[in-house]
Amino acid sequence: MDSKGLAHLLAGFALLISASCRAQDSLVTYKSLAPGIALELAQSALANCQQRGYQVAVAVVDRFGVTQVVLRDRYAGPHTPATASGKAWTAATFRTSTSSLFAISQPGMMQAGIRNLPGAVIIGGGLVVESGGSLVGAIGVSGAPGGDADEACAKAGIEAIQSRLDF
Repeated sequence: MDSKGLAHLLAGFALLISASCRAQDSLVTYKSLAPGIALELAQSALANCQQRGYQVAVAVVDRFGVTQVVLRDRYAGPHTPATASGKAWTAATFRTSTSSLFAISQPGMMQAGIRNLPGAVIIGGGLVVESGGSLVGAIGVSGAPGGDADEACAKAGIEAIQSRLDF
């Protein structure tokens, strides 16, 4: 290959690399819960609540707040699936626990307005699910006697699967 052919080859290679870099800058890669692990998370949280004698509903959403799993125990109230889903969505959307949001959004506080956002459920029981420091989903539990008890079941569910999320 002569020097002119080599120059054309190198120019083509540079163009290919440049296009590849632009494509990389245009796309985003993320992790999200697989359906099987989302189901296992919900089942673990439900089982923990059952052991405590609570009839609850559990919802798991992906990192964008889209519902992946909803489980409702036999005698859990009819409001619990929607409330659990709302707690999970709220935790994913705000990227924090619903009990933290409850604490910072009391009437008269600067963040009080978040309680009025459509779909936001600012009651304890919603937790984020993380892997390697990145949000991968969220869980909400509703039906235990109080947000603290809901949150304890949600936390137990996360602990049951966390070793499979860490890398």
